[in-house]
Amino acid sequence: MKKGIFITFEGIDGSGKTTQITMLIRHLNEAGIPNQLFREPGGTEIGEKIRDILLDNDHDAMQPITELLLYSASRYQLTKSQIIPALESGKVVICDRFYDSTTAYQGYGRGIDLDFIQRLNTAATDGFVPDKTFILDISLEERQMRLGNKSLDRLEQETLEFHKRVRNGFLEMALNSPERFIVLDGNRNPEELSKEIWKTVKTLKETINK
Repeated sequence: MKKGIFITFEGIDGSGKTTQITMLIRHLNEAGIPNQLFREPGGTEIGEKIRDILLDNDHDAMQPITELLLYSASRYQLTKSQIIPALESGKVVICDRFYDSTTAYQGYGRGIDLDFIQRLNTAATDGFVPDKTFILDISLEERQMRLGNKSLDRLEQETLEFHKRVRNGFLEMALNSPERFIVLDGNRNPEELSKEIWKTVKTLKETINK
């Protein structure tokens, strides 16, 4: 039986996920709440090798289904070997991206059948669903400005239209499951966003632990 809580962060590149994750972990540590952070793809020795393959700019010939299956393989390894044990030990588990990114990028972005992706997501996570998912939302213009001259990986280099579909995918998922998703304006003051996220996580943990 799951004892901990599972928090995921989603959004297009440059949305501020890393900043908010860092701040949440600071709040958790200050409150003495055990926590563990993972990232997708990756989080395990095998997963990190898959990550290298997925994001390598030399692999521009990768087919969409190949990409989808590699993400799912990394996710299954992470879920079984790291996420589930951490949750069972009572930790607050934070993941920088999870299967919602697959739905957004490979589903809405690549056009792979969403029902197929949903079934695969369920299989690749043993049916685990995040307790709460924060989507940091910014415009595509803001994304371009924030990324600036950064060296981009294979997915970051995709077309503007691709990233527009991805962003719209995240927002549509949030509309369809408002009980799990919280969409936050990534242009807001980071400290204000952090306080809102911390309040939500703290309340969720208190509710679960009753």
